[in-house]
Amino acid sequence: MKIRHLLSVILFFAIIGLNAQVTEPENTLRTQTLDTIVGWKTGAVLSISATQSSFTNWAAGGQNSIAVNGISSLFANYKKRSSSWDNTLDLGYGIQRQGEVKSWIKTDDKIDFASKYGQKASNYWYYAALLNFKTQMDVGYKYPNDSVPISNFLAPAYIIGALGMDYKPNRHFSAFIAPVTAKITVVNDQVLADSGAFGVEKAVINATNGQIITPGETMRSEFGGYIKLAFQKDEILRNVNLTTKIDMFSNYLKNPQNIDISWEVLVAMKVNKYITVTLSTHLLYDDDIDIGIDTDDNGTPDKFGPRTQYKQVIGVGLSYKFAN
Repeated sequence: MKIRHLLSVILFFAIIGLNAQVTEPENTLRTQTLDTIVGWKTGAVLSISATQSSFTNWAAGGQNSIAVNGISSLFANYKKRSSSWDNTLDLGYGIQRQGEVKSWIKTDDKIDFASKYGQKASNYWYYAALLNFKTQMDVGYKYPNDSVPISNFLAPAYIIGALGMDYKPNRHFSAFIAPVTAKITVVNDQVLADSGAFGVEKAVINATNGQIITPGETMRSEFGGYIKLAFQKDEILRNVNLTTKIDMFSNYLKNPQNIDISWEVLVAMKVNKYITVTLSTHLLYDDDIDIGIDTDDNGTPDKFGPRTQYKQVIGVGLSYKFAN
């Protein structure tokens, strides 16, 4: 994704950061209060939703279906004097079954762990180091074809280690800027690695007999710059909570103008103490992932290249939140 396409995204988060500010006297009092907090602060948001449709002699037609989706977001943050250590773990998994098909189809799958340590440099700035790990729990298919896996646990997995500065003007917004960043892509599935999935070096194959001469690489390393913006606020509107984060990475060594982007949004709207409507979206662009497109509708992809990916999940169900 070109650099100019990031301007609207960065502007959006800048506005959020400014809106989360308070007046100067309040800000001074809040900063003093936060600086006196010592020890661990932990919490979590847990949500599970389900939908079901059933038809009997229904003249208009339809298919029986059932779907279950679970989302959890956990945090454990530690603060002592001028040091801070923030840890988050986001999990998501969803399945559905439709019509006469007896097997379950995966609709959501996510593991996202981040740990960031900071040492205070000035009023709102911290020297910081970040470690981020992302993968999925289960095998994935490109349905309706459920015989050939296209992803799996640790295939892919993304590991980011970064050093930089963290800007935290308030407890809702943070901007981590890291000019020194290592990104590792893991494809712990040799079949997928041989095909060059997720940007790793694919296998070298003998054109005569089709035998593999050199297996595909299961790991790919990149070096570049990284920005992580995050915003979280309860009651951004009445009974509406918002959590959003965006990761941006530029590979210094190859096409640095093409930015990898991962932007996630979770909106939770409370109906009552336990019932919540959730909307989660994930926009993803990775310049190293080629996605096939069937331009002539013959059932076989004939054009490949990086494309914007988008996922949306809406659910109504039970939700529980705690913090201490």
